[in-house]
Amino acid sequence: MINKSPTILAIESSCDDTSAAIISGGEVLSNLIANQEVHREYGGVVPELASRKHQENIVPVVNQAMAAANVRQENLDAIAFTHGPGLLGSLLVGCSFTKSMALALDIPLIGVNHMEAHIMAHFIEEPRPPYPFLCLTVSGGHTQLVIARDSSKMEVIGTTRDDAAGEAFDKIGKYLNLDYPAGPIIDRLAQQGQAKFPFPKAGVDMLEFSFSGLKTSVLYFLKKQLKKNASFIQENLNDICASVQHTIVSTLIEKIETAANMHGITHIAIAGGVSANSGLRQALSDKAKEKSWQVYIPKLEYCTDNAAMIAMAAHYKYLNEDFVDQTVTPEPRLKIG
Repeated sequence: MINKSPTILAIESSCDDTSAAIISGGEVLSNLIANQEVHREYGGVVPELASRKHQENIVPVVNQAMAAANVRQENLDAIAFTHGPGLLGSLLVGCSFTKSMALALDIPLIGVNHMEAHIMAHFIEEPRPPYPFLCLTVSGGHTQLVIARDSSKMEVIGTTRDDAAGEAFDKIGKYLNLDYPAGPIIDRLAQQGQAKFPFPKAGVDMLEFSFSGLKTSVLYFLKKQLKKNASFIQENLNDICASVQHTIVSTLIEKIETAANMHGITHIAIAGGVSANSGLRQALSDKAKEKSWQVYIPKLEYCTDNAAMIAMAAHYKYLNEDFVDQTVTPEPRLKIG
């Protein structure tokens, strides 16, 4: 029998963060995250190390989330996990754990699309966007324009041909000898600089993205300047970061505006790790004033990978009785819709 106010445990393990959350009646009661610092020394996520750390972290994080929410196993109506996309080894840990727990407790199992969950993060707290709304999901692994028509009907109308925006930030950060993840560092340094170095934007179709060319342009630009001045990066770091950020952010805003005009949508949202970028947030707010849009931006804690967004998506799946069975397996390339 379906509980109209279900209590659900949700687990997110798509990449390198192990997260668990409890939602009850559509209200998030706890949201715990264990980060993996081990990847910093490698300048990126090492899949094998990530899956091992998930195995270490998942039980303590789940226990802490349940304790913080004052919820016991017998109170759970369902358990949810990230079905994909993501790293196979990382997804396997979360999937295997939740399958075992759901089987032991004899409760429904809910598989959640990670990218759809980023969009559903907007429903954790007010203000919640009305359907239909346009959402830019932008992270280290994805850059997509999505029309959300309801919690179970989402349509990708634009995506990247190659690198995601977050990946471009991180790889350019390597050129600048910045720590990983470089995106937040570039954001911070950009606030102290000026976008004085022009970098080209990719000439792709109206709603498509491409950031591989930007990486190449920045790399050759730096090589050329370093031949003239070995201290060029140190002397111009803030301005380089501001220029890179301006190029990426302006590209994202232009694509949002094109999509909004094409589909006649005035409710605009952003989601994913890069939606925490201050430059993007400010640019979207400025464009919203110009275009009379209503803009929706999640709290910072719900932008990066977290189980609260998995829990919110699972809440609606539960009410729709959208469950999976014990034969389910992770899908690293799972797509929206």
